[in-house]
Amino acid sequence: MLSQQLNAKRQASWQVCQILRRNVASKTAPAVATTSLEQAKPYAEVPGPTKFQMIRAFMPGGRYQNVPTHEMFLDLSRQFGGLFRLPSIAGTDMVLTMNPQDYATVFRNEGQWPHRRSFATVEYFRRVRRPEVFGEYDGLVSGNGPAWGKLRTAVNPILLQPRNAKLYLKNLVQVSDEFLERIRLIRDPVSQEMPDDFTEDIRNLVIESIGSVALNTHLGLLGENRDSDEAKQLKAALQDVVELGFQLDMLPAIWKYLPVPKFRRLMRSLDTITDFCCTHIEQALKRIEEDVRAGKISTELGMEASLLEKLARYDRQTAVIIAMDFLFAGADPTLVSLGGILLSLAKNPEKQARLLEELRPVLPAKDSPLTIENMSSLPYLRACIKEGIRLYPIGPGTVRRMPHDVVLSGYRIVAGTDVAIAANYQMANMEQYVPRVREFLPERWLRDESNSNLVGETATPFMYLPFGFGPRACAGKRIVDMMLEIAVARLVRNFQIGFDYPIENAFKAQFFVQPNIPFKFKFVERTEE
Repeated sequence: MLSQQLNAKRQASWQVCQILRRNVASKTAPAVATTSLEQAKPYAEVPGPTKFQMIRAFMPGGRYQNVPTHEMFLDLSRQFGGLFRLPSIAGTDMVLTMNPQDYATVFRNEGQWPHRRSFATVEYFRRVRRPEVFGEYDGLVSGNGPAWGKLRTAVNPILLQPRNAKLYLKNLVQVSDEFLERIRLIRDPVSQEMPDDFTEDIRNLVIESIGSVALNTHLGLLGENRDSDEAKQLKAALQDVVELGFQLDMLPAIWKYLPVPKFRRLMRSLDTITDFCCTHIEQALKRIEEDVRAGKISTELGMEASLLEKLARYDRQTAVIIAMDFLFAGADPTLVSLGGILLSLAKNPEKQARLLEELRPVLPAKDSPLTIENMSSLPYLRACIKEGIRLYPIGPGTVRRMPHDVVLSGYRIVAGTDVAIAANYQMANMEQYVPRVREFLPERWLRDESNSNLVGETATPFMYLPFGFGPRACAGKRIVDMMLEIAVARLVRNFQIGFDYPIENAFKAQFFVQPNIPFKFKFVERTEE
């Protein structure tokens, strides 16, 4: 039942909060004094590097040249403490807090329309370069204010309601099955290992899944179109958005004043993605209209064949924006998450065996169908996914711009300041918050009294925020969750997964994380029992 799935997901979220509350209640953590705005130390006294020090640190030979962002944050924390200020080299001061007690304060004060530092390059692209496509729309990822709130309110029922899961479950299962056949086709017949470029097949799985949901289109990336020019151009453009977007938006915006080659390249890449989405959406909607005329699809409200049609009924521009946002925010992050989960299971065969035992009653045969109903009975699967994402987070955390003055770590943080929360890298990967921090222990997410020692005494419910929090939480969370659940369940039920190489440097990170080694997984066919 769909209601059972919703209850199961609510229960899973409740479980970790209960573990955290039990821990905090059972151990004597130091009390945190509440400081009023009048008593707080002034904003000018917030410690941190000078603007000159930060500029120098990013120059050749500098302290932070080519250093992953999370390592830079940890280094700054060692120098300046749990809360420090980064000067406004990118336009607005940013205060970064490593203090878990601050996180609830930030989210309680984020306002009706939580403001996140926008991607100025994307905003320029939509408003100046391609206004004929986007008009006044900003999108869910880069937008802010009332316009963002209106769009988010419109799409939330479509993207987040559990009953709409049936609109994309079938497509995601079909893509996952194509991925299994791809594995069987390309693995070495002797070693059962994947080729060096298997990372591209995982990326194709993710993009194909997004296309099946947001574009209602079979792109063929796991088969006939894997090496097509269109596929290569799309993936190269998405890679540019990840790499160039960070460089141009997070560092000083020289592109606003000088002709920067990287900026022109990013604009061309955004053109490629926009044209790709517009073309496939128009083709899909034309097919839907033809099927309606032929009587293959009901036109009754609420009985549409896809999420795309629901979004297009609201506004076709919205359909394009959601498809682009899914590709921007979903392609590489989901690739990293799935890769990290599979590496964790491969290196922990006893956990993989336990997961298999949970899957067998639900999937008695390797090709047994996955449904909304039977997927609600897989708590260990979801625990494995959460633990894999904790071990291999996709980014350092999230940012909110404070609409009014607040007190963080005893300092008065003035309105208009961007506050960064480094929860994903910091809290979820430090021993004081997560005991046995580098071990893959899905049990820490299960509702079990014996597992309370697997969460640290200073942890909070904000320890795990891969999809953000509150009104700005990822709108595609439910779709990504299902994509990962289907892929991991299918893979573990069909194959014994191994990985015979070191994984200490499996990923590299600047701001976003990317694979750093060949994903030469070993997929050994399971025998029917």
